[in-house]
This record gives sequence, structure tokens and C-alpha cells, in this order.
Amino acid sequence: MASVAVQASFQLSNGEVIDMKTTMTEGTETELLTSTEYAVSAVSLGTFAEGKRLATILQAPSAPNMTSYAYIDRRGEILCVLPVAVAGVQWQPCPMPFGFTLQAGDTLRVMASTAASRLFSWSCITRSNVHSIFTGTPSGSGNTDLVHLKSGQGLGASLTNQSIASQWATSVDGSKIDSAGGLYVLNDRGLPQGALCATNPTKEQPKANSMGLSQIGLNFVARVTTNA
Repeated sequence: MASVAVQASFQLSNGEVIDMKTTMTEGTETELLTSTEYAVSAVSLGTFAEGKRLATILQAPSAPNMTSYAYIDRRGEILCVLPVAVAGVQWQPCPMPFGFTLQAGDTLRVMASTAASRLFSWSCITRSNVHSIFTGTPSGSGNTDLVHLKSGQGLGASLTNQSIASQWATSVDGSKIDSAGGLYVLNDRGLPQGALCATNPTKEQPKANSMGLSQIGLNFVARVTTNA
């Protein structure tokens, strides 16, 4: 796995801009720290801007070959999922998914992947503002059921009785995906209840959308079906 430079930039509600840059090993989720270009030392996001609020994502967390997911971690849990991009394939700044005050200990975590990685990542936000990331790696023709990044549990066990309000997904598999170009949310009878197409960040920047939403039951699964 190569070591690559991962970058991001945010504007705070008071107008200040935070520049972030860290060298990461592809395939290993890593903390993105502040850049030493404009700061004395590389520190965590929460340490640098404690008590302040992120307002705008100027540059989504970006790696040169593939960025699968990103999120702000608070005490070991996902506080806020973030859009991602591949360096040079970015459209425009976007607002934060929701407003919150940064605390010491908050960290920005990023998965920089190789260009060939088949890691499928689904970031979703529920109507009660629960943020989650579900991942899985297809390895040929068949079904891949996604699991929660933190708990390793499936969709139903993770978000029972929650309603998805916003979502996006990343994958490089393209035409290899037979499940609506992305994933199907299957109910307890194995029937599609919701769906989402995946975006290949090397082609265009993923954007949050509110289509194909679903209310999650206990035995629901998020499934990606591939033909190769």
C-alpha cells in the first residue's frame, strides 16, 4: 500500500479557515490532522478548534487515488459523517451535515483507499440525526451485506426503527454492481425497501441525496449484489 497525502479544508462559523493535511497509508483508516503549513504543529481537529463550530466544507477529505469515507469521531463513535472526494475531482464547497461545537478529543478520520480497492461504503443520516457508515468488500459475483463501521453489526441491528433522511455511497465497481447501481435495503422478507446508487469518486464527487429512503426494521440488511 502506498503512502499518500490526504487533505481537507473547513471554514468555521467565525470565518476562520482550517487547513488539514496528513500522509496516510492506503487501506488503513487514519486521523487527518491540521497542516503545519499554517499551524505550529499537526494536531487533532478538536484540539485546534475547541469550542468553535464548523460551518462549511471547503474541500472534502481528499486522497489522490480513492477516498472511501470520512467522519468526525467523538469518544469512539461517529458524530458526523462527511462527504469525500478524490484530489482534482471536486465540484464545490458544501455545508456541514449539521452544526455542533467541537470538543477536545474530536478527531477527523479518513479512509484513503487504492484506486483498485473494491471497498463499498454507505454513509447515512437518520431523521433523529444518527450518523452511520456501513462497509463491505465484494470479491466476485454474489451478495455482500454491509456492516456498521464501528460495531460490525448489520443494518437492522444498528438502526432499528430509524428512518434514513440523507445518504451517499462510494464504490469503484461501476457496471459490476447489479443492485440499483449501488445497494438495496432489504426488509425482513428479503424484498427491496430502499435503494441508493453509488458514486465513483475518481469520476465525480459524491453528493448527499434524499431519494430511495427507508425506515429500518430489526432484520433489515443493506446488500450490494455484484456480477463479477
